[in-house]
Amino acid sequence: MIRNCIILLVLFSGITTYSQNVTIDNIAMKETQQRYGILGQQAPELTVDQWIDADGNASEPYRLSDHEGKFKVIYCFQAWCPGCHSRGLPSLKKMSEAMEGSDKVVFAAIQTVFEGSHANTYDRMVEIQKQYELQIPFGHDDGKDTSRKISSTMQHYRTGGTPWFILIDESGKVVFNDFHLNTEKTIEYLKSL
Repeated sequence: MIRNCIILLVLFSGITTYSQNVTIDNIAMKETQQRYGILGQQAPELTVDQWIDADGNASEPYRLSDHEGKFKVIYCFQAWCPGCHSRGLPSLKKMSEAMEGSDKVVFAAIQTVFEGSHANTYDRMVEIQKQYELQIPFGHDDGKDTSRKISSTMQHYRTGGTPWFILIDESGKVVFNDFHLNTEKTIEYLKSL
């Protein structure tokens, strides 16, 4: 729990404070947990079926269980999301490049479609991987009629939209689940693993 609090402290820009004793604004943390309700819980396995590998080729589904013992950074986006292009994807690129060659941290991006399925397509996901030159797996998680058109990742992780970062520690616990991520501090933390 202390380690999870430190991770939240480092990553949740503007809400936490740092002192000699490492304190956290408990009210903000409780509000976040109530709103998204998955912090500190075991990460649900991904149920996304459509994936491309780091080279843009169709691949087997990415599974968290294949990366046990590693820290996982999952980025959720939609092709037509302005914030995904102005902040999220550049942050993801910076982090993945900073950690290139690391055997302790893995990255994946998932297009979590919850609206605009005509624009947020599998083909656009492939184009975005190429556009940003991201050498990580990408998944396409479109909402189904049975799920009110909301992607399975959004349902399982209770995300609030896009851009969205999910960080899962080496033991499989969700330690971050939110829009706003301090990229520089996250890189510092990832390098310390």
